[in-house]
Order: sequence, then structure tokens, then C-alpha cells
Amino acid sequence: MKLGTKGRYAVMALVDLADSPVGQPKTLAEIASSQSISLSYLEQLFAKMRRRGVVKSVRGPGGGYVLAKPADQTRLSDIILAVDEPIKTTRCSPDTGRGCNPDGTRCATHELWDSLRQHILGFLAQVSLEDVVAGRAGQIVSTSRIKDVHAA
Repeated sequence: MKLGTKGRYAVMALVDLADSPVGQPKTLAEIASSQSISLSYLEQLFAKMRRRGVVKSVRGPGGGYVLAKPADQTRLSDIILAVDEPIKTTRCSPDTGRGCNPDGTRCATHELWDSLRQHILGFLAQVSLEDVVAGRAGQIVSTSRIKDVHAA
């Protein structure tokens, strides 16, 4: 399973932005410094997120970036998808209809791993930036069928 740096860094950067006073722009240099992320990499990520309506740029002195929607309405899935970060749980490309076997068929565990991908996306769709800032992200359960594995 793989979630690359684009998705992780975009979420980290926007959590930093969400933890700032509402409506107060923050520069990419400030975010890069506080999150130890390359400024040029952040510029690429924020360009994609701006085009997808996740953040807005504020020009001029005191400018920078602000969230396009309130933190409680900005879902982690929106951020991940905005930076074109696929969540890979199978060897094949999702939604192509072609399996990962050399003959194009799906392996015996394909449905299992693809279901996991769907659960991950569902979980990320339930978690907001505000949840992460407030430390509630670990308390969110994506489906009622998932039980605490420690209770078993």
C-alpha cells in the first residue's frame, strides 16, 4: 500500500494552515519552514490545490494562502485528490478494468485490496482538517463494521 509524499505533505501543509488564525494568510515559506518541506515542492502542491479550489491565494503585502473553505468543511480526501495522489493497494491501476496479472486478469486478492483502498478513501472523506488540528482524527471510524482490534 502506498500514499506518496504529495498527499502526506499536502495534508501536513494544510493542517499547518488550518491551525493559523482564520482568514490570516500564511506564506509558503512559513509553512515550508515549520513543516520541513521543500519550498519548491510546496509551490507545486499549492498550485494544484489552488486550481482545485482547496486553497486561495492572497496577493500583496501580508499575502499568502488561506483555506478556500472552513477547516471543518475541508476533507482530507479533497486534499489527497487535489494533488493527484492515488492510494495504491493493488499492483494494477484502479478503475482501468485491467488486472495486474500478465494476461490482464485480476489476482485472487484484488477485491480485498481494492476494498481496503475504498475504505481508506471513505475514512479520509470523513476526516476534516479541523478534526486533525483538534486531535480527533484517530477517533473517527470509517464504518460501523470496524471494531476495535484491541478489544478482541
